[in-house]
Amino acid sequence: MFKARYYKADGKKGRARALPDAIFDGVVNEGAMHQVVKAYLSNQRQGTGSAKTRSEVRGGSRKPWRQKGTGRARQGTIRAPQWEGGGVAFPPIPHSWRLRVPKKLRTLARRSALNDRAEHDRVVMVDLPALEAPRTRDVVGFLAALELGGKTLILTDGRNENVYKSVRNLADVEVLPFGTESVYDVLWANTVVIERTALEGAAEAAEDDTPDAEPVVENDETEEDDDA
Repeated sequence: MFKARYYKADGKKGRARALPDAIFDGVVNEGAMHQVVKAYLSNQRQGTGSAKTRSEVRGGSRKPWRQKGTGRARQGTIRAPQWEGGGVAFPPIPHSWRLRVPKKLRTLARRSALNDRAEHDRVVMVDLPALEAPRTRDVVGFLAALELGGKTLILTDGRNENVYKSVRNLADVEVLPFGTESVYDVLWANTVVIERTALEGAAEAAEDDTPDAEPVVENDETEEDDDA
C-alpha cells in the first residue's frame, strides 16, 4: 500500500493518507508505458508534410543540351533533384501516423505511470483552495507551500475552470480532470498533485465495478442406487 503526503486547502501539511489499492496496486509495466507513450507522440503528428518529385515540378520537359560533345555531364531535365528548383529525390508524402492502442493496454500503462510516481514519493494528495474567480497568485502561493520542484500535474475532481484558468499561463504546471490524463501527462510531471475527493470517488467507482462472486449452486438431486 502506498501513502501520499497530504496538504489542506490552506497549505498546511496533514498526516499522510493511504492511496486506494484499486488504482495504486504497485504494478509498473515499463513496456506498456513505452508503447502507449510512443503511440501518443505519433498521434500528435499532423502528417501533412509534402514535396514534389521531378515528375510533379512544372517545366523541364526539354533536354537542356545534347547528350554528347559539350564536355559537360549529360542531363535529361532541369527538374532533376541535382538542379536548383528541381524535384526532391525522396519527398515526404502526406499520410496518417495514427497508432491504435487497446483500451486494456492504455489502462495498464496509466496505472503503471501513477504507481511509478507513487513509488518514488511523487504523488501528493491535497484539498484545493476554493477560488471564486481565476487568480494565479493564490494557486502559485498554494503550490509554493507544498514545496514541489519541477513540473507539476494537478488532477482535479471534475473540471475546475478557476484552477485551470489560474495556471494556464504557467509553463511548468498542467491542470486536468482526474481520469482524463494520459500516460505522457503523468510521466511529463515531476510531481502529480491529486485532489482528495477525486481519489475517493475513483476508489468507490472501482469497488462498484468489481464483479461479485458467483453463488455456489449445490446439487440437490439424489443419486439413484444402481442395485435398486
